[in-house]
Amino acid sequence: MSKSQTRKSLSQTLLRATQMTGMGRLMDATRIIQNALMGSGMGMDTAERRASSPAPHRQTPTPAANDAEPAHQAPKPRAPRAPAFAGHSFLFDGEQYPYRLYIPAAPDSADQPGQAPMPLIVLLHGCKQDAQDFARGTAMNALADEHQCMVLYPEQTSKSNSQRCWNWFEPDHQQLDQGEPGMIAALTRHVLAGDYKGRHADPARVYVAGLSAGGAMAAVVAGLYPDIFAAVGVHSGLPSGAAQDLMSAFGAMRRGAKGHAAPAMPTIVFHGSADTTVHPDNGDYVSDAALAALKASGLSLVKSRSTVGAASEQRTERVVYREANGPSYVEHWRIDAGPHAWSGGDAAGSYTDPDGPSASAAMLAFFLQHKLQASTATWK
Repeated sequence: MSKSQTRKSLSQTLLRATQMTGMGRLMDATRIIQNALMGSGMGMDTAERRASSPAPHRQTPTPAANDAEPAHQAPKPRAPRAPAFAGHSFLFDGEQYPYRLYIPAAPDSADQPGQAPMPLIVLLHGCKQDAQDFARGTAMNALADEHQCMVLYPEQTSKSNSQRCWNWFEPDHQQLDQGEPGMIAALTRHVLAGDYKGRHADPARVYVAGLSAGGAMAAVVAGLYPDIFAAVGVHSGLPSGAAQDLMSAFGAMRRGAKGHAAPAMPTIVFHGSADTTVHPDNGDYVSDAALAALKASGLSLVKSRSTVGAASEQRTERVVYREANGPSYVEHWRIDAGPHAWSGGDAAGSYTDPDGPSASAAMLAFFLQHKLQASTATWK
């Protein structure tokens, strides 16, 4: 074979080997090059330089999982896939709002690029709390790891409320694209548009929930943005529109108030019967309004009632409205003797009731039954 023919043959071999390398078949590519060298008589130093030079502006790919490793070489350990729970700041209407975003550890089986988008849970803390405290108390991040969800924790500022309560009772914070609901919606959209090392949130599976003032604000936000949120959870909170100022807020908290008509949105409610901060009737008003709106939308729902926990305790009554052989659309968990606290929460956080059933697990299971269809506020 002439030198020109040899060079042409080697060029074709190297091209084929490069293609195999790009497919992750590194060992096959190596064998092709070695066989070509045996037939050409070319010096190994020259061939190795050609074979090992990556194409311009490309990274040398990692061998695919099904490529065999030499018997004498141990498999290389994978880099740890650690979760992230970082603090950030979001500018809205001239004000800076802190928030934290939890991104779960990617499963070992997942490839880094192009991973499936994840559900996004927006959690609104109660008065005198912040994102870290609420994350500890709800233990939602541990569930997010298990179910591969992102969790967004917006924070109220002491400048906006000295007790860090969401101002659910003020008209300026009950309007579309204004005040705190506008900020929460804009922040949610911001997170949905983000790319977190190849991980993304799914715009069809976004949910909002909160405790106390956070639960009341969750009801307000869900009512204003049914195009963003696929379901809502209200824990020890009040219905949207239950108050229009501070005095009416105290009245609604003491006696209960029905509020505005709710959107047709899947709704889960947790409320303790011994709650002396927010009257338990408010939980009934939230679930009743959601049920009325869903039935008016044409859904035919079947009611069931059960007791959660040991039969001797009969601590929690769970009332569920679901489609026949379909998902539940309204759930109301009434916790006998339950205080004003997150049910089943971790004592490491404030305002938690470790003895109750897990509101976090129940809400997440409820949420994941529902998703928005593209460009609509209806459910699949």
